[in-house]
Amino acid sequence: MRVCKWTATALLALGLALGPQLCAQDQSKSQTSPAPQATPAPPAAKPADVASPDAILAAVYEVISGPAGQARDWDRLRSLCLPGARLVPTGPKKEGSGYFARTMTPDEYVARATPFFEKEGFYEKEAARRMERYGNIVQVFSTYESRHDPKEAPFARGINSFQLFFDGTRWWVVTVFWQAETAENPIPKEFLPAAH
Repeated sequence: MRVCKWTATALLALGLALGPQLCAQDQSKSQTSPAPQATPAPPAAKPADVASPDAILAAVYEVISGPAGQARDWDRLRSLCLPGARLVPTGPKKEGSGYFARTMTPDEYVARATPFFEKEGFYEKEAARRMERYGNIVQVFSTYESRHDPKEAPFARGINSFQLFFDGTRWWVVTVFWQAETAENPIPKEFLPAAH
């Protein structure tokens, strides 16, 4: 899921890789959000969205993708997320050296992403995946490609790191932690699609 001007080095798309605007943050502000006092229960999820890791990842990518001006189904995103879930873009700081990580609730992500999606088409799709599971927890490295139009070449690529939880009935998104590819930090070949 990053939202900045789109250059290879200034991009931090969310796949969940939101894309270019999550970078438009004030670096003088705290890098993390305070813990919420009480997390409201999420809306009911569509059973098909939470039936498997494949299904929940597909649902996340579908929610954030669409043409400019199309309202996203944010209640669908909320329904996928465990109460207390976090979305965390990371990337190079806009000023100075080093990297930032910004922790957001799903609602904070919605507030940041909505103005961007009102002006820009944004389509994110998974290009490759590495997944590991132990018991009821899953870690997924989902390589994403971000486009303004599904027929265009990607303007950004990166990796969405999903942490998922199975409660015995359904899957939940616990965390989406993402970083966009840069010239200095290309995606390693083991995280790219296999050559055909």
